[in-house]
Amino acid sequence: MEERTMNGGSAICPTRFYFGEPTAFQVPNVSDPANFCRSNFASACGNTDAGQSVKFAKGTTTLAFKFNEGIIVSVDSRSTMGNYIASGTVKKVIEINPFLLGTMAGGAADCSYWERELGMKCRLYELRNKKRITVAAASKLLANTMNAYRGYGLSMGTMVTGWDETGPQLYYVDNDGTRLKGNMFSVGSGSTYAYGVLDNGYRKDLTVEEAIDLGKRAIYHATHRDAASGGINNLYHVTKEGWKFIHGIDVNDMHYEYVEEKKKCYVYLILHTENCLSTFSNSHLFL
Repeated sequence: MEERTMNGGSAICPTRFYFGEPTAFQVPNVSDPANFCRSNFASACGNTDAGQSVKFAKGTTTLAFKFNEGIIVSVDSRSTMGNYIASGTVKKVIEINPFLLGTMAGGAADCSYWERELGMKCRLYELRNKKRITVAAASKLLANTMNAYRGYGLSMGTMVTGWDETGPQLYYVDNDGTRLKGNMFSVGSGSTYAYGVLDNGYRKDLTVEEAIDLGKRAIYHATHRDAASGGINNLYHVTKEGWKFIHGIDVNDMHYEYVEEKKKCYVYLILHTENCLSTFSNSHLFL
């Protein structure tokens, strides 16, 4: 569709932008904006973005998992620009409504804008239908939006989670429009480290205390190994009464806590091994 410029001429995109116009959406002033964004601003892994003018250097760790007592959402708070730590206090959990949460991984502006826009759509749905939107429907709205802007250079990997009439629900949505339902997800550069801890300690029948400790421990180990993750561990617990913020703990404090725990385990292991060897040496061995 041809647009008119401010001076009355025609162009693919207007040559002049005025901020605050509700119908304005800024795209490159070229014949094929989608292809231009794919070629110059793509979110890529490895060296595939070597020729790009702008390179996305991302880093974060977010995770969420379902268990019998609800859902745990645990994230770090570090924002990076390559090797530069831009912020250590980013709030990576978007509180969409009292029963619905979203997480941020990828481009901070993309995640923040589109999840807040999702919050607006969820509120409008509630006003029109006199009931809360389901988690499935909310995640579908976000996935549809991402699919509509697919190829335009968005960078976003998010989890939409909450409690509705069907119980606890957890979905993963990314900038390609992918939408997955699951019991456990981790997104970000530190997600591989977090998955290692989650796979080792996850059970459906975890107590609330065990689940909180697992979410906390997974973020700690991810921030310890991944330089692009760190800051504060913010953790939420979602139940049928809604989400509840549990804690915000500096990962440096967590490090010293777990170092002391390792020392105690190491001492116990040495003493136990010595007792076993002593018992073995004092016993008769028959072959």
